Amino acid sequence: MLKMNRPDAEQSALSLEKRFETTLTAALKAIHSATSPDSTTPEDLERQRKGQELLGRMVTPMLGMRWEPFEIGGMPAAWVRPEQGEHPRKIVLYCHGGGYTTGNLGYARPLAAKLAQGTGCPVLAFEYRLAPEHPYPAALKDAEKAWNYLMHQGYGAADVVLAGDSAGGNMALELVMRLRAEGRKLPGQLVLFSPWTDMTATSESYETRGETDPMLTKNYICAVRQAYAPGADWSRWEYSPLYGDFTAFPPTLIQVGDNEILLEDSLGLRRAMQEQGVLCRLEQWPGMWHVFQMFPIKKAAEAMESACRFIREGK
Repeated sequence: MLKMNRPDAEQSALSLEKRFETTLTAALKAIHSATSPDSTTPEDLERQRKGQELLGRMVTPMLGMRWEPFEIGGMPAAWVRPEQGEHPRKIVLYCHGGGYTTGNLGYARPLAAKLAQGTGCPVLAFEYRLAPEHPYPAALKDAEKAWNYLMHQGYGAADVVLAGDSAGGNMALELVMRLRAEGRKLPGQLVLFSPWTDMTATSESYETRGETDPMLTKNYICAVRQAYAPGADWSRWEYSPLYGDFTAFPPTLIQVGDNEILLEDSLGLRRAMQEQGVLCRLEQWPGMWHVFQMFPIKKAAEAMESACRFIREGK
C-alpha cells in the first residue's frame, strides 16, 4: 500500500480544507441571494428568520451541552451549560446577530454552544425584539433587561463576559455605553465577532471586499439600518458605536474575516479603542467571511479556541 509522508499528508489535508471553504463560500452566496436579504417586507423577513433558525439548528454542536430555555419578563431566553461542570466564576452574556431584523434563539445556538464548550462557562442567550416591528431602541432595552436579570441573580458585573456577533456586536458595544452612562459597573471582557460598528456604510471595505463577501452586501446593510432606525443620523454613536467614547471599556477581543465588507468596522474599532487606552486585540482571519466562526471548518475552530482562551485567561 502506498503511504504518503507527513508533509504530503498535511498538504493534502490543507488542500481539501481549502476546497471545502471555496465550496462553502459559493453555497453561502447562493443561499444569501435566494432569501431576498435586501428586502424587509413581512413575507421576506419571515422567510429569512425561518432560514436562520434552521441554519442554527443544523450547525450547533450540542454534544455535552444542556439547552435550558426560559423567559425573562416575557422575553425568550436560554442557558447553554456544559454537562461536565462549569467555570466557577465567569458567565457569558451572548447577543446574537441578524441585522436587528432577523435572528432568534435557534440562530443563537451555534456560537452560544461553542462558547460554552470552549470556556466551560454557562452562556445566556436571549431573543430580543426585532425591527421593523420594533425599531430602535427596543432591542437595546431588551439587552439591558438580560443584563439586569444577571445582576438580580447575584452575578458580579466584572464576572460577565459580554459577547456578540455582527449586529449583536453593535448591541454589546451600545450596552456597555448605556451602562456607563447610567453609572453602573461594566462587564469584565468584550468578545466581538465581525461587529457592525458603523451604520454609515462609508468605509472602503464595502468596495474592496464587495466581490469576496459571500454573506453581506451594501444594499442589505442599507435596508436593515433603515428598518432598525428609520431616517436616523447613522453617524451618531447611538447607532454607530465606532464614533462613540470608549473610556473605561473592558479588555476587548475582535475577530473579523478578511473577505467581509465589514472589515473596516473592526479595524476602525480597534484603532479607536487603542487611541482611547482600551486593551484591545484584533484577529484578522485570511480568506474568511462574516461570522465564519459559526461554521464547521478548521479556521472557525481555531478562531473559537482563541476567543475562548481570551475568556479563560481573562486577558
